[in-house]
Amino acid sequence: MKTILLPAIFLALLHLAAPQPHRPRHSHLKRNGPVKVHTQVEYVTVSAEDVVVYVDAQGNPVTTTTIYRNQPPPTSTPPPPPSNPPPQPQPQPQPQPQPQPQPQPQPQPAPAPAPGPDKPNSAAPVLSGPGFKSGVSYSPYNADNSCKSTQQVATDFTKISGYDVIRLYGTDCNQVSNVMAAAKGSNVKFFLGIFDLAQVQKEAETISNAVKGDWSRVNAVSVGNEMVNKGTNPGTVIGAIGQARNALKDHGYNGPVTSVDTMVAMTNHPEICKASDFCAINCHAFFDGKVPAEKSGEFIKGWVDKIGKATGKTVVVTETGWPTRGDTNGAAVPSPENHKAAMKSIQGAFSNNVIFYSAYNDMWKKNGQGTFNAEQYWGIMGNAPSA
Repeated sequence: MKTILLPAIFLALLHLAAPQPHRPRHSHLKRNGPVKVHTQVEYVTVSAEDVVVYVDAQGNPVTTTTIYRNQPPPTSTPPPPPSNPPPQPQPQPQPQPQPQPQPQPQPQPAPAPAPGPDKPNSAAPVLSGPGFKSGVSYSPYNADNSCKSTQQVATDFTKISGYDVIRLYGTDCNQVSNVMAAAKGSNVKFFLGIFDLAQVQKEAETISNAVKGDWSRVNAVSVGNEMVNKGTNPGTVIGAIGQARNALKDHGYNGPVTSVDTMVAMTNHPEICKASDFCAINCHAFFDGKVPAEKSGEFIKGWVDKIGKATGKTVVVTETGWPTRGDTNGAAVPSPENHKAAMKSIQGAFSNNVIFYSAYNDMWKKNGQGTFNAEQYWGIMGNAPSA
């Protein structure tokens, strides 16, 4: 049997033949083109002596020619087993490569050296973005709105370094550098924030300088906090997300980037979630006014399920909690007891992806009727030890 190649020049013969509502709540300040003709090479096996058959597009023979060759043209179909034909030395390279692949895997067992115990994220690494088990927010300000020192931040971290993720809102007060220094040696990762949409490039650079190339310590970066809830156009926020993502990539960061807003704003503007790598919402049952503390978890999970279904994205709760002091808001009563009840309810409803608000009381904030005079008293652990 001879394998005959129908060459591409049959095309030449063929060519010749064919013719939101806003509610009072606390706020963290600060794209058919032309038809393409494809040349098709076909391989046909016939019982003939070096005959090449040229066919048209329908497979009808156009002309034939006889050629004499010492070797058959290459074929894509493997030749039949050598029963009648005399044995011929086929390709020479085949016998020789066989001994080579075997010795290679054996001498290289793929070493995997274990990281030293001094590496901060070696013991129980936390996933970037969604998937963390516990989180809390932290703000590095004194009661008089001054910046906390490096030592004060280190003091505050003695009680919160056990959390998987700690959320920061901005880059002022040297806070990124200070918290990373304070958490050195722990497994903590940081949910960092670019607060000012007009300073995205600058804040991305500040974060990069503080991280010093070790992006493994960053869980995510948020762009803005409740900006749409405050009146910013959603398109502006989406633009800032893209700008931040590009700026951070330039500095070596390839992790998730998102924007945080209230559950109501995010429900009304799911395009913000879709522009983000995951959906991030601040969700406080207390401000609803119809939910008692012990129903907080159920309330928050309802919003998370609703937004997740609408956007098709994982939802992370980036703020939630209950105040220990303040004015009553309907069924929502601030108290230490209700704070504990709310925390228990939320922890019962969620096993991950929740950041509690906040680590300590934020005495630098101002109370007011719009926030039921409870703005300062959301601290899980009361007043900061550095206060």
